[in-house]
Amino acid sequence: MTGETSPLEARRAALPSSYRLFYENPVVVDHTEGVWIHDATGTPLLDVYNNVPVVGHSNAHVADRVAAQLRTANTHTRYVYPSVAEYASRLESLFPAELNKTIFTCSGSEAVDLALQVARFTTGHEGVIATSHAYHGTTAATHAVSPSLSRRFLDDRIALVDVPEDALAAGDAGEEFGRRVREAIATLEARGVGFAALIMDQVLTSDGVFTDPVGFMAPVREAVRASGGVFIADEVQSGFGRTGTRMWGFDRHGIVPDLVILGKPMGNGLPIAALVGTAELLNTYGDTFRYFNTFGGNPVCIAAADAVLDEIERLDILANVVTTGALLRQGLADTLTAHGLDAHVRGTGLIAGGDLSASRETPAESKKLVDAIVNGLRNRGVLISSTGPRGTVLKVRPPLVFKPEHAERVLSALDDTLTQLAP
Repeated sequence: MTGETSPLEARRAALPSSYRLFYENPVVVDHTEGVWIHDATGTPLLDVYNNVPVVGHSNAHVADRVAAQLRTANTHTRYVYPSVAEYASRLESLFPAELNKTIFTCSGSEAVDLALQVARFTTGHEGVIATSHAYHGTTAATHAVSPSLSRRFLDDRIALVDVPEDALAAGDAGEEFGRRVREAIATLEARGVGFAALIMDQVLTSDGVFTDPVGFMAPVREAVRASGGVFIADEVQSGFGRTGTRMWGFDRHGIVPDLVILGKPMGNGLPIAALVGTAELLNTYGDTFRYFNTFGGNPVCIAAADAVLDEIERLDILANVVTTGALLRQGLADTLTAHGLDAHVRGTGLIAGGDLSASRETPAESKKLVDAIVNGLRNRGVLISSTGPRGTVLKVRPPLVFKPEHAERVLSALDDTLTQLAP
């Protein structure tokens, strides 16, 4: 209709430039279901990117639980609402016995911010270690440990460590990673800020997706323990069964952290996150500081989170993740190789990174190829993204209800895309 404003025009008019869009041909959403996003033209797009709808977009059980609770009560945690403690106990039963206290927040950024407060207060030190292309949040404190966003808030209290990519590829990264962390601890101590904590995504998503060899986090954990610091496991990417073999990424590596960050998948799209930790750390902090989050742990979001656990059990999610993930990763490796690309597919469960760094002469050319693949897939109804310090890794991270038939569709679209891109 003449003079009608398009959704993209309306967005640009109302929202600032900080709001970014995926794809050269942006997705305008009409509705979602399971692993599908239907755009405004009615075209179904296969979601192979979003880890938020962990048990599927518009999950009926989650929606019913949320609607029922919203019609009943939605207060805050200064009133006693039994479902909040009941859910906390259920969640904690999925963790090692030492991790038996939970603080609810609305976002992973808030949970990370709180974890940094806890670590700095309980250790009496300020220094924090993160990986060199990590993402952990968008508050000022969490931005400082998120160099993938920028290094604007980086100061002497932060030390960054490079992921030992070559050692990981050789299957012998643990000791080298531990050595780098010990060097970073010494750097912080030399600066006079001491060592408070290390925070690490348990699948190193923004650094390029590194999951193996299993156990490579153990020397890192030991280095933190030996120096009296707090090990913060960020499970926003790896948690709630993403790795398939375990509920949590840290558990796959055979370690027990001091604090754990939960976020995006926890409520299947509703704003709930959490900091799970030891009673010693969280009570020591809580006895001195009041922490209150108006919407953190509200009964409606708790209902969503509880429903997510219901669905993970009912659908036997972890078994599906193992089976479908193996098919998808092998298919990605085979398809990329069949088209003559020097590709390295990493991952576990339903998190995969297709590293094309060596597929072209320069990182810039490899990034151009990755961008072309991402956009080519989007135009064929498949949504993925990219990651890594140079943007040269295909990021594949679908909802956990993703099935083998969906994997086949991805691989067919990838084959078509690469055929079109061939010189």
